[in-house]
Amino acid sequence: MNTPAPVTVVSHPLVQHKLTLLRQKDLSTNSFRRLLHEISMLMAYEVTRDMPTQLIDIETPLEAMRSPVIEGRKTVFVVVMRAGSGFLDGMLEVVPGARVGHIGLYRDPKTLVAVEYYFKMPHSMHERDAIVLDPMLATGNSAVAAVDRLKETKPRSIRFVSLVAAPEGVAHMQQHHPDVPIYTAAIDRELNDHGYIVPGLGDAGDRLFGTK
Repeated sequence: MNTPAPVTVVSHPLVQHKLTLLRQKDLSTNSFRRLLHEISMLMAYEVTRDMPTQLIDIETPLEAMRSPVIEGRKTVFVVVMRAGSGFLDGMLEVVPGARVGHIGLYRDPKTLVAVEYYFKMPHSMHERDAIVLDPMLATGNSAVAAVDRLKETKPRSIRFVSLVAAPEGVAHMQQHHPDVPIYTAAIDRELNDHGYIVPGLGDAGDRLFGTK
């Protein structure tokens, strides 16, 4: 049996501080958006730590040299709509040359099964590294469905990024996609009877867009 890819908890003090602020129930929609944007930028540094680079010729004020740049055009941020869009802008500030794909999923409230309603990826995915963005890894059903669908395009690699995860969701992802590394800011205690992460931060999509 293959050993699952690692789960990286981004424990940087700034990430943890902002996550604590984000969890608070009385936080305004505007503040939630701003903090999610800031956290996504900080997490991008960890997620892209071993991103491929290439040497290019440049001129400094003193002499010519060869220096590394990232292959930004080979990176695709895959947004799991709708909450994943709150992660996107911060990631793009760190890797502005990345392409963007979208997977539209909603969770059936009775079965908790993920239902797809939209799918659009850049061309030539076999040449690209995909980074899937979904703030909440709860049951793992949506994450597994998103990666199932993404693998049909045969990307060069896949990573999954969440803000908060449940142990059940992590286990579900590792069972179905042991080759996909998971990055998250926290692994919380458990899921409740409604499939929400506890203590968690509520529904990330509702808090991001001010809906209920």
